[in-house]
Amino acid sequence: MTTTPQTPPAPTEPTSNLEPPTIPLHLRLFTNLFAIPLMAAATAFFGCISLLCGLWDRSGRQQHFVARIWARTLLRISFSPVQVIGAEKLRNAPTAVYASNHLSYMDTSVLFARLPFQFRILAKGGLWKVPFVGWYLNRSGQVPIHSGSPRSMIAGLLRGVHALQSGMPLVVFPEGARSPTGNLQSFASGCAFMAIRAQVPLIPLALVGTYQLLPIHTYSLRPRPLKIIVGDPIPTHSLTTRDADALTAQLFTEITRLYHQHSDPS
Repeated sequence: MTTTPQTPPAPTEPTSNLEPPTIPLHLRLFTNLFAIPLMAAATAFFGCISLLCGLWDRSGRQQHFVARIWARTLLRISFSPVQVIGAEKLRNAPTAVYASNHLSYMDTSVLFARLPFQFRILAKGGLWKVPFVGWYLNRSGQVPIHSGSPRSMIAGLLRGVHALQSGMPLVVFPEGARSPTGNLQSFASGCAFMAIRAQVPLIPLALVGTYQLLPIHTYSLRPRPLKIIVGDPIPTHSLTTRDADALTAQLFTEITRLYHQHSDPS
């Protein structure tokens, strides 16, 4: 018998007092005159290639390869190199749920650019209704999640479990939305639920620097080095879905620890 994943109470997180940065004029000009036009052109170009690949690639593997090149291009345009700390843990990456904090629109680009294996993401089901975007998501094998009701949410999580059982890793943002402050928000327990049901590890990832690069509700880039910190896998082989909330709290604590351990003091 399964239980409906719930959002556990968020553990207390150390205060980092991140404020939306003041953007200097030269960075606003850089963004508006250079970065945004090039990013839009790159997105259109690689999007067309990906849609073409979707005509014959039902597995989504070629489209993932195109997405990786697109993501690396966006990071080059933004002059923001990415360092992966703990990269050795990804060399023979197991099928697992990779759970990351969510700070910025650039998070997805960072993960696509630097995670060295095929994976699929959980995305809001409403995106499947958007012309071209929905067609791409469907053809590339991404997993829709609907939050309208417990039944529809469970159905989406079970689609994620099926992907894991077929050998495809999943990347998830347990917060469900970008942080408005740079601090971690409470985690929904869906990623823990999927990891337990599929009996695969839950692997914490901490992104550092993307909030400062492009915070929520800000449309100017602040180029900087970025980091992905890979935590140790959290096993699930002895757990049941009743342990999902406790596992989620453990994940929150670990990602918080990794984030603050590797953040630059400011």
